[in-house]
Amino acid sequence: MKIYTGRGDEGMTDLRDMSRVSKTSPRIEAYGTVDEVNCAVGVLRPSGYDDVDEQLRRIQNHLHVVQAELATPDADDEDTPHVREKHVEQLEAMMDGFDDELDPLDHFILPGGSEVGAKLHQARAICRRAERRTVALAADNPINEAVVTYLNRLSDALFTLARVVNQREGVTEDAPEYD
Repeated sequence: MKIYTGRGDEGMTDLRDMSRVSKTSPRIEAYGTVDEVNCAVGVLRPSGYDDVDEQLRRIQNHLHVVQAELATPDADDEDTPHVREKHVEQLEAMMDGFDDELDPLDHFILPGGSEVGAKLHQARAICRRAERRTVALAADNPINEAVVTYLNRLSDALFTLARVVNQREGVTEDAPEYD
């Protein structure tokens, strides 16, 4: 099978149901930005921490489900993988588990730290963009609300993982200065 088909040369692309849309459509923007998050997470593995890598692998698989769902115009299509409440709950459980190892947060922090910590913050920022793109898509198209919830929670999870990695590597979290 060839990778290139030429079908996108005119600025159009196929959705999962084989309907054609502009590459600038809100649907393509949404799942394309989720792809960016997935790539950013992939850059982080291996992180140097088996428990973090296990979570990142699970997140990457969930992001493929998110992409498949966003690439399907019919939100009720039974052949499409769907984001479920259990995916959100897995992120919450992961954060709760890692929170035990962190000092309570009582101020904003500057994104950065160790190389892996900084890349986790970058993945978090991309995830927030994916969430905004998905909310924009949902304004005019029916989508599974769990997708937005998942992306919202994922950005929190990536933030938590950044803090955990930075703590394990002895990196101080800097507070912003407002002067």
